[in-house]
Amino acid sequence: MDLNSNKEQTFVKQVQEHQGIIHKVCRIYGNREEDHRDLFQEIVLQLWRAYDSYKGDSKFTTWMYRVALNTAISGFRKHTRSPQLQLLSDKEMEIPGWEGDVERQERMKFLYQAINQLSEIEKAIIMLHLEDNSYDEIAEIIGITRNHVGVKLNRIKLKLKQLLEPHLADTPTFDAG
Repeated sequence: MDLNSNKEQTFVKQVQEHQGIIHKVCRIYGNREEDHRDLFQEIVLQLWRAYDSYKGDSKFTTWMYRVALNTAISGFRKHTRSPQLQLLSDKEMEIPGWEGDVERQERMKFLYQAINQLSEIEKAIIMLHLEDNSYDEIAEIIGITRNHVGVKLNRIKLKLKQLLEPHLADTPTFDAG
């Protein structure tokens, strides 16, 4: 077995093991299923192109997030010069396994609609935060300081709270903070 074949096998194994990261990024930055598939392929291609640059200085998943987010954000900028708001349909808002909790589904629908109105960087930061990444991990992935992560997260939470205020009266148990 040659070195390139081993490199390819290692890459494929790591991408398969952590492909959930790519899917999350695709869901945040793609509006349609077709966009998700295209973005997924583009991210995997960019990961492969950048694979030789991964030196193990950070966790593989941190590097993977960084490449995926950069690909999604730069791809987004190429395809659209002015951001267009497209609300997700009720079907796109469905989350498997929550069929019995209609109130929770409604709250999640409003949350995702609010997140969809954030800037591309804000979407990335809140996605990483909701995935329980530490401030240090978010800072490393996004390329900002740990303190800047805290400032940005506070601003994002305030923005989300403002976007969700019209819906908070309808769902008093929702906690935006």
